[in-house]
Formats: sequence, structure tokens, C-alpha cells
Amino acid sequence: MGLKSSLHNLKEKYKGTKMAPAFNAIHTFLYLPNETTHGGTHIKVADDLKRTMNIVIMAMVPCLIFGMFNAGYQHFLVLGEIGRAEGFLDVTFWNWNNLVIGLQKVLPLVVVSYGVGLAIEFLFAVIKKHEVEEGYLVTGMLVPLIVPIDTPLWMLAVAVAFGVVIGKEVFGGTGMNILNPALTIRAFLFFAYPTWMSGDKVWVHGAVARDKAIAAGENLDAISGETVLGALAQGKEVAYSAWDMFYGIIPGSVGETSALLILLGGLFLIFTKIGSWRIMLSSVLGALAMGLIFNAVVSSGWITESSKFYALMNTEFWHHLLIGGFAFGTVFMATDPVTASQTNKGKWIYGFLIGFISILIRVFNPAYPEGVMLAILLMNVFAPTIDHYVVQGNVKRRMKRLKVKTA
Repeated sequence: MGLKSSLHNLKEKYKGTKMAPAFNAIHTFLYLPNETTHGGTHIKVADDLKRTMNIVIMAMVPCLIFGMFNAGYQHFLVLGEIGRAEGFLDVTFWNWNNLVIGLQKVLPLVVVSYGVGLAIEFLFAVIKKHEVEEGYLVTGMLVPLIVPIDTPLWMLAVAVAFGVVIGKEVFGGTGMNILNPALTIRAFLFFAYPTWMSGDKVWVHGAVARDKAIAAGENLDAISGETVLGALAQGKEVAYSAWDMFYGIIPGSVGETSALLILLGGLFLIFTKIGSWRIMLSSVLGALAMGLIFNAVVSSGWITESSKFYALMNTEFWHHLLIGGFAFGTVFMATDPVTASQTNKGKWIYGFLIGFISILIRVFNPAYPEGVMLAILLMNVFAPTIDHYVVQGNVKRRMKRLKVKTA
């Protein structure tokens, strides 16, 4: 009661001042929403924006914890200090030493993401004199999960500032943005610092520093930290099985590798009615359709092994669901209720095009084989257009029925 009373007193003390939004935000985050509905015309539910955001964060926590273990596992694996893990429950993977590396590398990313993002949110709330919105709670968790493990903290801070200001605040804040803020941040990182986002070595902690030491003449073995997509884009053979890719014990962004945990997170979001199952399912169908088309083209002999597109086009169509950030993007970012389509039919169209275009970009852009980010951002822009034509189509059908009845 002491802390609650103190916060309430501060809230009353600064009521009507410039700092009121900041104190209100702290109070509502820890306790109850600042405003509740009154009167009989409102539907009373226990849900609100804060609880919705917290449910999405809960769905991502397993991916975060797994990513910490995977960071250490990949680090020691490429150094030759441990052997490959045999399955999801192998103690080689779930080792305390792996977690220590993960904590050292991932937690600073989380702290910088939330620290910079929330500071900007508070600043805009104070300047514009409106309540601080909880929308960044999810974005702040998404960002560390979709970047390479060795991303410099200053680089992440610059990207977060850009994404929050340009991707959300200039449109009016949470609920008004047309682009997913987390993907805007990743897009900024990719285009501003492409060697860090598309390079082979940055996906494994210490790989860059070790390669620099080798270049300087130190007697060390060269290592590789490239992702499955990176290897396939260069026409290399992949040493990982489908089960490795499903479990997620492969190099990649912090939280994007485990299709198993992402699947469980997606089911949790569907069960809590936070995520749209229509968007998730249609995205998967779109990806499978594009993958099947590419497999058919290879089988027909139109593409030879000498083609730079052959390796990714020849990849089993369903493997595309397990590699890269497709699964993570589909579950946690394509379903963003603000930037996605709002109509049921629009969600089917929106999701299918995301999956279809993701694999299309992945195959035909070897320099950047991860296409789900660009596909989702592209469809964010077209989501209102899709909904517009769906609504107009419904209006026309109803008008026709009305004319038939009145005729």
C-alpha cells in the first residue's frame, strides 16, 4: 500500500502539469487503467490495451529464453568447444554456460530497446500532453528478438529512435501508425547498416571479432556464422536437418529460429483471441503455394543448377516455413491488429499475399534472402486498400439484393 499511496500522491501532485502523463503511465502500468468506462451503453470486459500487450509478451517469452540458450550454444559450437545437440531436450543445448552468454548479449539489447523506446514515448506524451500508450510494450520485446546477437547497442538505439518517431509518433501514436514499428526498426538497420543485417558472421556471438583476429595474423581457425538462408542463397549445402530447423538450434536472429516455440506462441495468441488465425493460416498457405510453384519450375528443368536461384528454388516447399524469420513474422508481426487488414476476407487476402511475396523475395533477392520483413511492410501499406475494396464489394452485393427485393 505504501508504494501505491506514494504513486497516487505523486499523480495528484503533478495533475494538470506537463509531467502528468509520465506519472499516469507509471501508475497505470503497475495498477489499473487511468480511465474506465461509465454508464450502461458500454460493454464491460476485463481486457484493455495493457493486458493485451502483456499477453503478446507472454507468448514471446519462451522464444526469448530459447534465444539466450541458442546464443551461447552457437558460440561454443563454432569454436569447437561442444558437439552438436541431438534433439530439443539435449543437455548440450540447455547448458548453464550457454545461458550465461545469452544473458550477457541479449539482456543489453532488451534494456536498450525498452530504455530508448519508452523514453521517446514519454517525451512525446509530455510534449503533446496525452496519455502514454502501452503499444511499445510489445515493440520493445520484438526488436531484440529480430536482430543479430552482436548488433552494437548504439546502432540499436539509433534504429529504435528512428522507428518510434518515424514509424509511429509522426502518425499520431499507437493505433494510428500504418507500418509495424518493429519492422520499421529492422528495415532501418538493414538499409543503414547492411553488413550487420545481411552478413554471414554477425549471427553468432564473437564471430566478427575472431575473423578480425585471423585477418590480423593470429593463428586461429576461421569459423562461419551464416544462417541457413544465407548458405542456400550462396548455393551451399546445409548441414542442418529439418528437425534442427524446427527446434531452432541453428544460427539466426535471437528469437526467430525456433519454429516449435513460435508455433506454441501462435496457438496461445489464437486461444486468447489476440492473434488472427486467418492471417496466420493464409500466410502459411501463401508461402506453401509459392514454394510449390518454385519446386515445379525446378522439376520441369527450366532452371539449371548453374542458376544462382537454383538452391532456394529447389528447397522443399515446406522447409521455407522453418527457416529464416517467416514463422516469427507471421505469428507476431503480420497479425498486428493496427497495421493488418481489419475485415475477415481482407485478412485472408492480406495473409496470403504476405506468404506468397515473402518466398518470392527470398528466392529472387540472394543478397537479402529474408523476405518476410519487406513483404509485411509492403502489405501494411496495402491493408487499408484491401479492406476498402472488401467493404465496397459487400456494399455492392447488398445494394443488388435490395434492388431485387424492391423490384
